[in-house]
Amino acid sequence: MFERFTISARLVVQHARDEAADLGHRTAGTEHVLLALLHPDAGQTATLLADVGVTAHAVRARLVELGYHRPPGAPTATFAEDAEALANIGVDLATIRDRIDATFGPGTFDGLDPDQPTEPEPTRWGRRRRRSGGTFSPRAKKVLELSLREALRLRHRYIGTEHILLGLIREGEGLGAQLLVERGVDLGALRDRVIVVVPPKAA
Repeated sequence: MFERFTISARLVVQHARDEAADLGHRTAGTEHVLLALLHPDAGQTATLLADVGVTAHAVRARLVELGYHRPPGAPTATFAEDAEALANIGVDLATIRDRIDATFGPGTFDGLDPDQPTEPEPTRWGRRRRRSGGTFSPRAKKVLELSLREALRLRHRYIGTEHILLGLIREGEGLGAQLLVERGVDLGALRDRVIVVVPPKAA
């Protein structure tokens, strides 16, 4: 699928990981995809979102307000502490992990363990680079899958940032879409605006 992504769309995928890392998250969700679509590298998509009153600053501020931001260097609860806290309210973390693996495939839980090392990886030049959010949440993966379906529906041979936005709108239930609605965006109307920019190719 990724071979169909335009350069801008690939940058959006990378920026989503970077946004997750900047917010102190280990998994990139639909909210990070939304932030990536607001990046200047996203081209027309960032303009479309700005035209309906959505800005990266506003989205980040709302995420911080909702408690989705962990300042750099802030202590993270250990995996054992998280498990104990969940057990205190009757939630068995091992059972949840098994169910996630059964539903989404083995290894889906990987990258969600806060005890995994966060030290930046050394580059071959000896400098350290920031570890970006590695995995995508199931909903974010769904957005990327839907971007392919949207491209096919429009008979396009590529997947651009507009298709990723259409996928975000079509998924509709993730935090990214919720943030759009909260900002007063009509998802159906936004979809129509995107289609005007990237109309279906004639059969």
